[in-house]
Amino acid sequence: MSLWSVRTRALIGAIVASGAVAAGALVSPSTIIGTVDAVAADPVLFGLLVAGLYLVRPLLAWPTTPLAVVVGYGVGVPVGVPIALCGVVVTVFPVFVAARWLAAGAAGEDADMALLERAGAAVARYYETAGPLRGVTASRLAPIPSDVATCAAAVSGVGYRQLVLGTVIGELPWTIAAVVVGASAATVTAGGLEEVGVTLSLACAAAAVLLLAGPAYRRIRTASRSPTDG
Repeated sequence: MSLWSVRTRALIGAIVASGAVAAGALVSPSTIIGTVDAVAADPVLFGLLVAGLYLVRPLLAWPTTPLAVVVGYGVGVPVGVPIALCGVVVTVFPVFVAARWLAAGAAGEDADMALLERAGAAVARYYETAGPLRGVTASRLAPIPSDVATCAAAVSGVGYRQLVLGTVIGELPWTIAAVVVGASAATVTAGGLEEVGVTLSLACAAAAVLLLAGPAYRRIRTASRSPTDG
């Protein structure tokens, strides 16, 4: 693959990412979510609105939890949780495919893509230690932006099955909490998770640490024994 092609992919990725951040700043979730009350009573309109929000989320770099709040507000907890989980899975695929495409273009260009190579090597070591499914699950549990976790999975070669399963498992507590908050709200807001945000973040971060503790210990133990074995 030519160097021009690599730089072109990198430039496209930078432009798209910058555009998403700028658009997300101009069109915040609260701006759109404020219209939910007007259509919540109509199941068809509400379903179209939710589908549209999940589809445009990657283009606006929105977090996924406010959308789960909207789902919970409109349909309640029993139906809202599976719908919100499906929405998360659908909305991470465009980011995953785009990041994998950019990573494929950067492969093999050591001189000009040194920074990306080092970042990719760090992510690869993480997934080599944790494993694909455990690694995706822990990254979803951790309180980090969803798109960052998706890009890390894409550049490390995680398969689609591990991406889907890890996303569902790791996003489950976040989704349940958001849907419950939305279902109990009198008026839907983008900041509906503030009342449980800190506690939920700490709990999910602790779960991610526990999930990675075993693989990390085994890797450290193997690395410390290697010089002696050699």
